This record gives sequence, structure tokens and C-alpha cells, in this order.
Amino acid sequence: MSATILVADDDRAIRTVVSEALGRLGYDVRATGDVATLWTWAARGDGDLVITDVVMPDGDGLDLLPRLRKARPELRVIVMSARNTLMTALKATERGAFEYLPKPFDLSHLVDAVARALSRRETPVRPSVEADEALPLIGRSPAMQDVYRVLARLMGTDLTVMITGESGTGKELAARALHDFGKRRAGPFVALNMAALPRELIESELFGHEKGAFTGAAGRQAGRFEQAQGGTLFLDEIGDMPSEAQTRLLRVLQEGEFTSVGGREVRRADVRILAATHRDLRHLVRRGAFREDLFYRLNVVPLRLPPLRERIEDVPDLARHFLGRAAESGLPAKSLDAPALAALRNHSWPGNVRELENLMFRLAALHPADTIDAGAIAAAFGASARVAAGGESEDGLGGAVARHLKAYFDAHEGDLPPTGLYQRVLREVERPLLALSLEAMRGNQIRAAAMLGLNRNTLRKKIRELDIATGRISK
Repeated sequence: MSATILVADDDRAIRTVVSEALGRLGYDVRATGDVATLWTWAARGDGDLVITDVVMPDGDGLDLLPRLRKARPELRVIVMSARNTLMTALKATERGAFEYLPKPFDLSHLVDAVARALSRRETPVRPSVEADEALPLIGRSPAMQDVYRVLARLMGTDLTVMITGESGTGKELAARALHDFGKRRAGPFVALNMAALPRELIESELFGHEKGAFTGAAGRQAGRFEQAQGGTLFLDEIGDMPSEAQTRLLRVLQEGEFTSVGGREVRRADVRILAATHRDLRHLVRRGAFREDLFYRLNVVPLRLPPLRERIEDVPDLARHFLGRAAESGLPAKSLDAPALAALRNHSWPGNVRELENLMFRLAALHPADTIDAGAIAAAFGASARVAAGGESEDGLGGAVARHLKAYFDAHEGDLPPTGLYQRVLREVERPLLALSLEAMRGNQIRAAAMLGLNRNTLRKKIRELDIATGRISK
């Protein structure tokens, strides 16, 4: 290999490790600890690839990228940084970096990026990012770095993205980041939560309706597709979409046009679709509860947001961030001592980031001292733990349901909860109960109805309402 690689990092150890690793592969490596020397080398035509840190004694490696692109548009740049935020990844992408690697990184990842950079020569279109934008997502863990890299690569595209993750992980924040920093940021961001609407109204909410289309339709109503023209439509909890609306949505994705309920005029759908769910859509597809063709239309780019328990090292940064937001909203300024942070890290966080946010706001409002200690954290968690199944044991089905519902209410504390919660909870329990009973009886509805203590006709009605696959035997 005859390529020359220019390496800039103020850490001598990193310069040595990178230089030796690439040198063993046959590359000619020249290393420096400052921005000025790197610019001098690159400006006079030296080097086939640049690897640069961000923060150095005489400047910022990111600030050098536009100058390098103007002077040598063919020169690839790999950015590495310990300032591991989403904004760093976005700025690196926007300013023309070929790859962004958060420190610490695996040398094999750097070697792979070098090989790809030296073999590709196209100049991608980059999204524009304002330097003073607030961070939409917080976290420096490896799990979040993977999320940041995917988001940065998707900003300049119109690709449909399926965002998955448990409730409270920040799926709408990720969707808003894709919109706010993407090519459609000048257009509207419109969100629709499928689980918060009666199933019979979802088609009207999505596509609009004409006067007289159904009882109570006193006039024409624009739907979310029409409201989102030129922007982004975020379909939250897509797994709760009824089958009729799934069919209409598939037609929009295939043909790029739609008609309102009760209408005949065909309208173009100039929107980017982002979808999200906490449910396993592949499982719903196997059960026949979600259209397979629609799943593949929506799942063009999958993006999984990790639960907080998988990135527990982010808890201190998140907690401080939420306390800062609480102070900005007018609540007393608070801080956390080291034992309190340790107590937060030891919690399982069933409500994920939203549970942590609500806890910090609650403590900011109610804790009397300026410093929140471990005792306050333990008291807050103890109060939550006491909200169990009516004082009964937390073991068994009742305890599991109580914990699930407690996490749900923690996640929505302070917010207006979605309507229809009672029916939603019943449906979440009823659907798996009936499906597992049918599976146990090999699809025999008579035996399943007898086991459940239901009338056979009632069971059949439930199967239709809940879109449950009936298995091999139907009698």
C-alpha cells in the first residue's frame, strides 16, 4: 500500500498507536499534535487521507473541515473525538467528514474506515446543522454512539425509518432529530399516536374526511398526511394500527397518493414517513396482525433505541441535564451528590429515560435541600415500589401487571395520558391470553373456549376483533 495518511491528535499515545497500527498495514503515516501543521501538509497537497481529533491546543479539527473540502475536495477526512455527543456526529457529517469515530474506539473500526475511505471518491450531500442547536438526545455510551452515527447518516435522506424501543426511550426525540436536522426541516413535523386514538377514527385522522363521510362529519377535515405536506409524518405506535388503515397506508407508500375518507380527489403525498413502535412487529406479522408488505415498506432503515438499563453509564449526564431543565423552568436549582448518582445507576429504570426525567423534576420541586442525596433517591424509589398490586405480593401475574402499569404511569407522569387506557390495557392482556390458549389447543376453538370459560361465539368474535391467527384447526 502506498497511500499517505495524515494523523492529527494532541494525545501522543493515540498518535503512536494509530501510526503503528496503520504502518504495519503498509501505509505511510505522518502524525502531528496541532491543527496548523495538519493544514500546512494538506494545503500543499500532501496525504491521501486525514485522520483528525476535534479538540486540539491550537484549534478545532471540525473547523478545519470546510477549508479542507474547499482546497482539496477529493481528500477524505476521518474525525475522532472524545466529545461524544449527537451534535459532534452531526457537525462532522455536515462539514464533510467521511466517518466519525467516538473515542475510545476499536482499532479494527479505524482500519475498516481507512480502507473504505481510500477506496471511495464520491462527495455526498450533507445536511446543514446550526452550531447553537440544543442537543435532542443525551448520552455518551457506546449504545448511543451507534444511534448517533445512524442518525447522522440519515439526515440528508428521505428514507423511511422504523424506530423501535421500549416506552420512554425517546423514539419521538429521535424522529424529531431526523426532521429538525434533515432536508425537510423547513416543513412541518406532524405526529400521530395510533394507541391514543379509537381504532375507527384512525383512517380519518390520517387521510382526512369529507362532509357527510360518516355520522358526525359536519364538514371537511384535513388529515395528518395533508398537514405534513413538505415535511415529516411521524406514526407512533404503528403496531396498534388497525388492518383497514394498514391497507390504505400501504397504498400511499406504494403509489405516493391518497384520498380522504368519503372523497374522490386524489392528492399527492409529499411527506417523509417515520414510524415507531415498542412492539415486536415481526411477531405481529407472523400472527397475521400486521401486514408483511407494509412492514417491509416501513422498515427500510431500522433504528433501535436502547433501554436505559443498557446504557446505565448515561444516567448521570441525563440526570444533570433534567435538573438543569427543571431549573430553567423555574424550579429550584439542585445538584446530585456521588452516592445519589450511584443509587440512580443501580436502578433498573423500567420507565426508561422518561421515568428518570419525571423523577428529577419531582425531586427538584419537592426535595428541600440544594443537594439531592442517596436518601432522597431511596425514598423516591421506595414510594414507587409501594404502589404495587393493592398491597399483595409482587410475585406472579398480578405483580407483573402492576409493575408494567406502574412503569407506564411513571413514564407519563406530568403529561396528559392518552385516552382509551382501560380498553388498551384489557386488549394487551386479552390478545396474548386468547392467542396462547388457541396455540395450546392447536387452534381448536371449541376446546379453547371451554378452557377459557367463554361461549364459542364470544371467542370467535374476540378472534375477529383482535386479529388473532387461528392456527391449524378451526372447529
